[in-house]
Amino acid sequence: MLVPGSASQSLAAALAAETGVPLATPTFDQFPDGETFTTVPGFDGETATVVASITSNDTFVELLQLQDAVREAGATQVTTVVPYMGYARQDQSFGAGQPVSARATARAVSTGTDRVVLVDPHEPAVAEFYDVPTTAVSAAPQLAKALPELTEPLFLAPDEGAVGLAAAVRDAHGRGTTDFFEKHRDRDTGNVTIEPGETDPAGRDVVIVDDIVATGSTVSEAVAALAARDPERVMAACVHPMLVGNARTRLAAAGVDRVVATDTIECATSSVSAAPVVAEVL
Repeated sequence: MLVPGSASQSLAAALAAETGVPLATPTFDQFPDGETFTTVPGFDGETATVVASITSNDTFVELLQLQDAVREAGATQVTTVVPYMGYARQDQSFGAGQPVSARATARAVSTGTDRVVLVDPHEPAVAEFYDVPTTAVSAAPQLAKALPELTEPLFLAPDEGAVGLAAAVRDAHGRGTTDFFEKHRDRDTGNVTIEPGETDPAGRDVVIVDDIVATGSTVSEAVAALAARDPERVMAACVHPMLVGNARTRLAAAGVDRVVATDTIECATSSVSAAPVVAEVL
């Protein structure tokens, strides 16, 4: 049975449709002192798949409670799908006496499950922090399904490390080229500027591809760097649409024609589902 966290209801429903596995309907409550409380009613079967993104401290605790609840309800085998792993960017200590938060999160999740599935973790190496077998899958190719007809598409990564994501979207789309933005630091002022590589975007539809869009500042800076080169349109594609605060407005104001994203984090821009790639490994 599939058991969704409160932040992953759409993805869990899509996964149920994809796999034919029944969907449980848990409830989520909060005590007056702020503590959360989760119930899994009507659980049936010995195998449970918890589907829960870690988008906040509350959803992290909720995930741990769901794992424990399905055990209490009789599950002997538990798989935990973490569509978005919060704290994955804290994959190393920033100084003496400070935690490796990704490791602490992974170890806590590992205590209540037999297996973990991650979707495009920000740092792939975080899979090694789990104490149970862990599989990482990529939903980036799904983003191509939400793109409109493109004119001589150019898929741009915000840095060299994200070129693989841009290439995955390009390959799924079926045509186009890839490149990445290069960062330059002024030796005198220390100011950092970005340039869109060597590929000329003039007259082309540009898709900026990243794993996470949080504040929108990186994409906005990239659009500003492209402006003088006269692209036809600029779009943004990301797996995890955090879109904190006024991020969506910032992107629109910067000139982003549209934003496409998956449902690893549920929001208005979640135009495609990660369910097919997760279903393949369940």
